Amino acid sequence: MFPIKDNIPLSRVPLVTIALVAIIVVAYLLAIFHGGGFIDGPSKGTALHYGAIPYELAHPGDRCSFGVVKSASVIACQAGTRIFVGAPEPQPATWTTIFTSMFLHGSFLALFFNLLFLVLFGPSVENAVGRGRFLCLYLAGGLVALALLVAVGPSSFQPALGASGAIAAVLGAYLLLHPRARVITLVLVPLFATIVEIPALILLALWLPLQLWLDLSGLANPVGGSEWAVFATQLVGVPLGLAAVWAIGRRRDTGPPSARPLSALAA
Repeated sequence: MFPIKDNIPLSRVPLVTIALVAIIVVAYLLAIFHGGGFIDGPSKGTALHYGAIPYELAHPGDRCSFGVVKSASVIACQAGTRIFVGAPEPQPATWTTIFTSMFLHGSFLALFFNLLFLVLFGPSVENAVGRGRFLCLYLAGGLVALALLVAVGPSSFQPALGASGAIAAVLGAYLLLHPRARVITLVLVPLFATIVEIPALILLALWLPLQLWLDLSGLANPVGGSEWAVFATQLVGVPLGLAAVWAIGRRRDTGPPSARPLSALAA
């Protein structure tokens, strides 16, 4: 089963969604170019440099790097541990990681699933709220999720990666705008293929356990870390998206989406 698109007609090209997808893909390719693999994702060093480390954000001026404890490589921060020796490796400014972390993913699967949901549901939200507001919603989702992660774990050395918080805000907005939407889905079985419509709510409900699986399996972050804390902060994006659309004053969709022939939607 592979979802293709929803059945909400668009009145304009979703330029912001397209730009975000392009930036995320380019960021992933650049990250693995500096170390790592296409499937496994960027190296631990790249994740450490460009991910957002809660300890660094909560303790301005302190930087983190890799240290060695009993022949094992671990993350150490200047004032947060006694195993840190010498100066840390040159790294981007801490404030820039707030933004780079939102576009960097820990593995190909984490990248694929986040982009799949962004491509499926982002265009309809962008079409409904406008390009500028959509971009603000997306960035706000990522920033609020990161802020909550820092608040609940200010001493954590594990870098945060991924666009899950931002995409959660988009999904929350979609939930309020189009609760009765359906998704055109390609179903493949042995010797047979067909296209069916499934409620968008089913896919939206699958997003949360999917993110939890990515976190617990280590696919969301090559360095690892407090998976449950990361997952919990991602949840804040959904109510943020709901609240944003409500504040904008967009009317909730009370009826089925505009009817369009299945063949036209799948084209």
